[in-house]
Amino acid sequence: MLHERKLSPFEEVIEAVNRRASAYNIVTICRIKGIFSEEILRQALEVLQTRHPRLNCRIVGKLNSLRFETAAVEIPLRVVEKREQQQWQEVALEELNQKIDSHESLLRVVLVRVQNQNNLNYLITTIHHAIADGLSCIQLHSELLSYCQKITSFEPIEVTPLPTLPPLERLLLNSIQGWKGGLNIFLTVFRHLLKQIWYRPQTLKFEKFVPIESRRSGMIHRMLNQEQTRQLLNACRQNQTTVHSALCAAMLFVAGRKIIGGQKKNTNVSCWSAINLRKHLEPVVSDEHLGMLFSGDISFHTLRTNTPFWDLACNRKQQMKASIEGDRVFCSALLIKPLTDFLLAYPRQMFATVGVTNVGRVNVPSDYSFFELEEISFVPAWGAFGGLCVAVLTFESKMFLNFMFSEPAISQEVAEVLADNVISCLLKASNNKKFTFADQMSALSHYLSTSSSRSNFAHQASKRYQ
Repeated sequence: MLHERKLSPFEEVIEAVNRRASAYNIVTICRIKGIFSEEILRQALEVLQTRHPRLNCRIVGKLNSLRFETAAVEIPLRVVEKREQQQWQEVALEELNQKIDSHESLLRVVLVRVQNQNNLNYLITTIHHAIADGLSCIQLHSELLSYCQKITSFEPIEVTPLPTLPPLERLLLNSIQGWKGGLNIFLTVFRHLLKQIWYRPQTLKFEKFVPIESRRSGMIHRMLNQEQTRQLLNACRQNQTTVHSALCAAMLFVAGRKIIGGQKKNTNVSCWSAINLRKHLEPVVSDEHLGMLFSGDISFHTLRTNTPFWDLACNRKQQMKASIEGDRVFCSALLIKPLTDFLLAYPRQMFATVGVTNVGRVNVPSDYSFFELEEISFVPAWGAFGGLCVAVLTFESKMFLNFMFSEPAISQEVAEVLADNVISCLLKASNNKKFTFADQMSALSHYLSTSSSRSNFAHQASKRYQ
């Protein structure tokens, strides 16, 4: 059976990070308004396991011989009472930094009840990154809520188990097999190394260096409201680029400014983006299938003082388009494993200057009769790696952004300022203002100058954007 097999090299390296680092999982959070009980949730989880056979598996064996093994798995479920609604972030952060006990279960669930708000709950799931990506996590929440709705209303539930997907390498076989596939992989590696040598991109320096085992994932939650999201989308259309590219440009502007400090000089930077492979496979794999079906693309840029924001966004779009149109995107998927191995062996190195994983607009229902899904977002654990990344999605015309970083490589205080400057940059871009890297310089240097400014800015921005 496919759900009992040896882990692929890609899956093995994720379990290796999970065992060595504080965690390597994906945390998904949704805000639910209405009647929602622990008993109903437990029943819905059992239905979910029928739908997804991989949730009945665990990972066993040593690092060089890891296997998925079917077992009588009961998904861990706990209920937490909190006084204030913002405290869901404390639980999410705790989940980010708690390893998945993969020898017992690959998913765990927390229901957060807000005491001073009637019928307000937060549902938080933590899943092993070896069996899921951001898209499938969002779909998993939607299925779980749908089962809760049917159980609450005593509706019959018909469940057709989904087939367990084979390893990513087998799904890519037609694109990477034979001498042509070997040549494509070689050219992909050569092209990346050549750009790395040519650009020598700068990265955010470690504020404090500690071994991987001592690092923790940090998270900062932000949101653009419906009007801000609409304006950003319109500005991207007018400038003939994508929201993802605008996100990359904002991250690069802010990180670049932090790297060069108060100096007015050029700097080379890079941006890693997650690319959804599902629609590029033959046959196409739907979002509802649990699986780790993504690749990565790294773009390289020179930030000059007169680099316009929208020109940078368009350049990011062009570089990503070139990767997706050929077999390079498939070859890059196979390179994530050796790249992760490299980062584990050389923990002072980083993937790229910044990283962006954006699943775009999610089309899951918000109305479930007895309760309503008001917000949903996701965030991968990032403690093992350095740099600043952001996980983004758009739901009900609002954009949710979870910035993730590694502590103490970046302190919470500095990360708050960086995240708020990214939001500020996006809002400026959403008004379709023509501004350059030099125009973005003053804000960050000002707010990083004193601790009092940093604290005040973070406090005001938190009130403004949440």
